[in-house]
Amino acid sequence: MSLPDVLADEPRAIDTHAHQPTEEFLFTAGGEMMQDAAERFGKEMVPNDYEQMREEYERAGIAKAVLLGWDAETNTGNPPVPNDYVAEVRDEHDDFFVGFGSVDPLKDDCVEEAIRCVEDLDLSGFKFQQIAQGFDPSDPEHEDLWNTIEDLGVPCVFHGGNSTLGACAPGGRGLKIKYGNPMLLDDVAADHPDLQMLIAHPAFPWEKEQLAICQQKGNVYMDLSGWMPKYIDDQVLHYAKTVLKDKVMFGTDYPMLDPQKWMEQFANLEYSEEVQRKLLWENAEEFLGL
Repeated sequence: MSLPDVLADEPRAIDTHAHQPTEEFLFTAGGEMMQDAAERFGKEMVPNDYEQMREEYERAGIAKAVLLGWDAETNTGNPPVPNDYVAEVRDEHDDFFVGFGSVDPLKDDCVEEAIRCVEDLDLSGFKFQQIAQGFDPSDPEHEDLWNTIEDLGVPCVFHGGNSTLGACAPGGRGLKIKYGNPMLLDDVAADHPDLQMLIAHPAFPWEKEQLAICQQKGNVYMDLSGWMPKYIDDQVLHYAKTVLKDKVMFGTDYPMLDPQKWMEQFANLEYSEEVQRKLLWENAEEFLGL
């Protein structure tokens, strides 16, 4: 496999979007909707352990990963991946994982749980999946949550674009893709300028809206996770090496995508070494405060 030039000597890349490869995420929290997604990715859901995950990452030139929590219990009925579990895994692999918690915005205790994640568990940020969680982030009912996270001074990852969760199931298992429109995040970014926001994935079919928000809002970034590079929209790839080269980051959506194959396709884009460094780790280091 041919790694990007800047990773030829040592693993340095930072994956901003990784999930647990274990039963806690794939089967318990994910349930049937995750099986739908795996089938669309052409990926068999085989639980893995964290040592095997680290070995895969090292071969792909990746030195660190953001491990994301998951709580979409109210909308899906599936139990969450507990934030305490994310913190425990982070502690066991503190040289490798950055832990992000998850709070269900539809739960009455979401603000209290957000505070606990940072102040008690020392998690470094939050992940929201608006389609799975079934909420509009621009709705005023969530203002207390955004105010709290802004005050806590940690970043958030928000889902962008369509989702393969529930794909091809009748009714998409009730999941509504409208909540993945990045325009719903523009209000949040405007009203909370100190809230650092990362829109995960090239936000198909709203890539242009995503690029516009990232260009206009200084506190909004994006990653390339969830898509193999050869399938990413050409305009996204062009912006990533030009006007948004300081605001785009590498991500996989592991275990759905193979890190080695992703890197091989990324190397084929023939980005300059400056752009490779920015996208693969420098922008993430700044965003995460590493």
